[in-house]
Amino acid sequence: MTFESFPYTRPDMPVLTQHFEQHLAGFQNAADAVAQSRQFTLLNEVRDEFSTMYNLCHIRHTSNTKDPFYEQENNYFDEQLPSFEALNNRFFRALLTSPFREALQQKFGNQLFTLAELSLKTFQPSILEDLQQENALSTEYNKIKAQAIIPFDGEAHNLSRLFAIEQSDDRSVRQRATLAKWDFYAEKAPEMERIFQDMVQLRHRMAVELGFRNFVEVGYARMRRSDYTPNMVANFRRQVRELIVPLATELYERQRRRLGLGKLKIYDEEYKFSTGNPKPIGTAEEVVAKAAQMYHELSPETDQFFQKMQQTRLMDLVNRDGKLPGGYCTYLGKFGAPFIFSNFNGTSGDIDVLTHEVGHAFQVWSSSHFPFEEYHWPTSDAAEIHSMSMEFFTWPWMQLFFGADTEKYHFMQLAGAIQFLPYGVAVDEFQHIVYENPDMTPAERNAAWRTLEQIYLPHRDYDGIQYLESGGFWQKQGHIFNSPFYYIDYALAQICAFQFWTKDRHDHEGAWQDYLRLCKAGGSQSFLGLVQLAGLRSPFDDGCVESVIGEIRRFLDSVDDTKFG
Repeated sequence: MTFESFPYTRPDMPVLTQHFEQHLAGFQNAADAVAQSRQFTLLNEVRDEFSTMYNLCHIRHTSNTKDPFYEQENNYFDEQLPSFEALNNRFFRALLTSPFREALQQKFGNQLFTLAELSLKTFQPSILEDLQQENALSTEYNKIKAQAIIPFDGEAHNLSRLFAIEQSDDRSVRQRATLAKWDFYAEKAPEMERIFQDMVQLRHRMAVELGFRNFVEVGYARMRRSDYTPNMVANFRRQVRELIVPLATELYERQRRRLGLGKLKIYDEEYKFSTGNPKPIGTAEEVVAKAAQMYHELSPETDQFFQKMQQTRLMDLVNRDGKLPGGYCTYLGKFGAPFIFSNFNGTSGDIDVLTHEVGHAFQVWSSSHFPFEEYHWPTSDAAEIHSMSMEFFTWPWMQLFFGADTEKYHFMQLAGAIQFLPYGVAVDEFQHIVYENPDMTPAERNAAWRTLEQIYLPHRDYDGIQYLESGGFWQKQGHIFNSPFYYIDYALAQICAFQFWTKDRHDHEGAWQDYLRLCKAGGSQSFLGLVQLAGLRSPFDDGCVESVIGEIRRFLDSVDDTKFG
């Protein structure tokens, strides 16, 4: 089958619940661990059916948010997901209290039980309606962005297409496109601030109901973090602030000089070279064909994987009106199929997102041998290692996509990865401030964001754009709305990916075998366990950040970026 022919059937919750409870009773009444394992398999078939239909609906809804059928189905899942979570939590409770727990741990590993304990922290029936409302608010926010229509130079653009115009060689075009985008956000700010205000209040209320002081600990448990704490994350942010911010600021200054500007403005930040940013060569179809060649040559495993992705049509890469901006990868367990979603717009970001999401998809494909979904994916902090590292493992093939501009692309991507880190940790610190102070007003939250920008992004000049000067930039970041506390995962994983970049430069085969081992392990270990399995150093170690940026700085300093213009 191809993706288009994957059948969608709305899960009938009463019937699904009946089947779930039947197998749960069988699990609880089993005479031994072997019988419990059989019931677990049957439970997983029920869970897999629901998850697959949910993800199939999610893909088709985000591919076209104007489709009334999948909009209705998405609303249905917004309502039913908390009920499904309630069923899962009943199973987790039975798993944790099993008289055969020791035997089950030997069979399935400790991580399943750790995840079960974390899940029980985040749910009880009394918050079911609040969870439904939280899902509805996320959908409302996503719809604002997905259905954006922004007039510019006589044409209507969505956010993805406008981003390409923001990289124009003409500075006045960049400036006007940037103003058009932020005018859209300023117009929608009252709606988005109302949505976020409701989200914060909901999440705080749920946290209190669950027995916590605020949402921070709930947020960490939702992200399934078992081996590090907010204090460890704060120490990591400190390292970024002290070591990465100065290097990122230097790189922005090099960019300002390359562009010959007196001041680098917000509308100049994504325009890296006076001769223009590198752009991928060819149509979307030609880019995919080059990617197939790249993955054929990288390894037998990636060749087999990417052929499946093509043959089964498991990629939706091209931007369209009504399509949710951004990119993601998800997994349809019933069909054994990863799915990659993105919005090609003719910029180098097309290649970034393709290699990034392929990293996710290759990982879940590599770990699909596990019999239950908890191990198909690792926690997101570890999952982002696969995606960000794949961006670097594919460097030797960037000639296919950028030709004579390959060196320019390499410099831009590595510098961009450094420049991302301060923003990534600023988003994380902002969320800690918000949820530790749930009674902040929207204006106070915006002011807190603006203060963080001045610490982590001291180069940033908004050129008098009032919405941004008032602290509105964070409102474009969907993770803050939809996946609280997710964003630090990118920063932690980037430090790990830098280690793979260094390894790969000195010992490709050794680095690739470490990467394959990491992918095949899926979610069977915690973040720090997987980091150790891959032969990497923990980002939380004092000195780790400093150790990875040395070779990166040497590489960037060795490049005469003035020749790029």
